[in-house]
Amino acid sequence: MQSFSTVSYLSSFFLFTTLSFVRTVLTEDGFCSAPLRIDADANSQPLYWKVTNPTLSPSHLQDLPGFTRSVYKTDHAFITPESQVFSPLPEWTNTLGAYLITPAIGSHFVMYLAKMQENSKSGLPPSDVERFIFVVQGSAVLTNISGNVHKLKVDSYAYLPPNLDHTVETDAAATLIVFERRYSGLENHVTEQIVGSTDKQPLLETPGEIFELRKLLPTSLAYDFNIHIMDFQPGEFLNVKEVHYNQHGLLLLEGQGIYRLSDSWYPIQTGDAIWMAPFVPQWYAALGKTRSRYLIYKDVNRNPL
Repeated sequence: MQSFSTVSYLSSFFLFTTLSFVRTVLTEDGFCSAPLRIDADANSQPLYWKVTNPTLSPSHLQDLPGFTRSVYKTDHAFITPESQVFSPLPEWTNTLGAYLITPAIGSHFVMYLAKMQENSKSGLPPSDVERFIFVVQGSAVLTNISGNVHKLKVDSYAYLPPNLDHTVETDAAATLIVFERRYSGLENHVTEQIVGSTDKQPLLETPGEIFELRKLLPTSLAYDFNIHIMDFQPGEFLNVKEVHYNQHGLLLLEGQGIYRLSDSWYPIQTGDAIWMAPFVPQWYAALGKTRSRYLIYKDVNRNPL
């Protein structure tokens, strides 16, 4: 009788434990769904706030000496916030910069973060170099040689043609992502200053794809590069596994996902930057529970010869 009672007790305990586990994992979000973590402050934060307040590493690795997610290879570079090195930007006033991509790694363009403060002022790029700026935090005032003034807020941008005298000034903290490259001109084609914002640009068709695409610059022949804004909902991914002659410089503005570069697969999160050399295999999939958005440079309209 004692043996029977013990077996019955153990069987009942096992059944109760199993049913409790099943109820736990069979939540309304699906089998074995990860617990939904709700950040009470996230909804009240400004757009792109995590670019300047990134998660530097998993919490259990934050104090590990020498740890970084950054990777540099001959055909791509993956640059994460804990590796960024800021120093005074040449020719700029009261501004710190972190160069993320430069010709030293094989690119034909420069990509950098500019952290401006109170009474900061931009310098001019070198002769024959065009510039694109995008505001990810704060606001700035753009003034050109003609006296035209534009206030640039978060999600606003400006394209400055080569040799255009201009200044970008701030009276409080602001962060810009800046692209510069030596202009490759075509006869009878001239670029113009452009000021705009992402939300004013139309969604473009993406045959065979499901992501949302906006182009921030005209597609006319005068422009030798463009900047795209690409949005993915959780679970969406690129259908095409791209291999092409164009270079890319990318900054993840929101969300998280997986980026394939050559034979490597990188978890990517807000604030991470990527350089992609010509013909490196590339692919992206969005993960998490919120939209992911990235800003990406692409050279266009020029014969690769």
